[in-house]
Amino acid sequence: MTATEIKKVKALLSKPKNIVIVTHWSPDGDAMGSSLGLYNYLLLKKHKVQVVTPNDYPDFLNWLPGNKKVINFSADAKAATLKVAKADFIFCLDFNSLKRIDLLGQEVAKSDVPKMIIDHHLQPEDFADFLLHDVKASSTCELIYDFIELLGDKKKITKEVADCLYTGIMTDTGSFRYPSTTARTHTVVAELIKAGAENGAIHRLVYDNNTENRLKLLGYCLSEKLNVIEEYSAAYFYLDQHDLEKFNYKKGDTEGIVNCPLSIKSVQFSAFFVERDGIIKISFRSKGKFDVNKFARDHFNGGGHANAAGGMSNLSIKETIAKFIEVLPAYHKQLSVKKK
Repeated sequence: MTATEIKKVKALLSKPKNIVIVTHWSPDGDAMGSSLGLYNYLLLKKHKVQVVTPNDYPDFLNWLPGNKKVINFSADAKAATLKVAKADFIFCLDFNSLKRIDLLGQEVAKSDVPKMIIDHHLQPEDFADFLLHDVKASSTCELIYDFIELLGDKKKITKEVADCLYTGIMTDTGSFRYPSTTARTHTVVAELIKAGAENGAIHRLVYDNNTENRLKLLGYCLSEKLNVIEEYSAAYFYLDQHDLEKFNYKKGDTEGIVNCPLSIKSVQFSAFFVERDGIIKISFRSKGKFDVNKFARDHFNGGGHANAAGGMSNLSIKETIAKFIEVLPAYHKQLSVKKK
């Protein structure tokens, strides 16, 4: 953001307003951490603030400060639509295309009030008045910290704000192990801990909050559904509707599992397919230089980051996997691993 843009946003937020914060479909730790972190900060500035999600999110994020005030559009479209219609300012966090918020995107598009995108995904679309965007940022939560700092309000970061922002940075960096974790990321995290973020407690609340069914589902997925394609240094696995029902699936139960095959020495590219409500949701992960954002955009109506992206398919799960295997040969050179 330029100094002029920051000045304009600061002026717009100088007096109490009705503010709506929206984030992407199937919100993760960064989506909810950034939304509720910004929510708690704006409350301190005497604004009336409402977080609206397109659908539900995992139970292990329900402890975040402000969670009980969130409106789920899928569960209460009338209330959510009314809030968007009455907004004076709309923040769009952790996404860069209105398609990423499904039907909620139509309501946001109707509104002619100022909008601001804060995001770190590639190729943002031009639908907002203000943009704080950095693909090198570890997470949107890191950018929310930057935003608060740009407004001169670093001292207003309370424990509630810090807990939310730490959660998003921790989850989006894979507990600080991904290449997106920079010196700046650690500096921000240090400041959040100084502000009261309880790093150990947050880790336990997010990662040590499993049900027995979830652990059994993960074990089943890895032992029974994992397929490694050595020729292309790739791996894939899938769960169909029957599998989900067998283990009493709840949102968030498969969070992070797509990363597991990347721990295999020879695997550079991992894909995870899940059948839900007649649609195949796909997660892609890679290590090294293989660009899963481009792969997802080219073949599966998706996108994201260079090493982490998502997609979808309206084909059956068998047809979707067949398509995935069919396109792999075109990437043979990019995925080949030199044997030492």
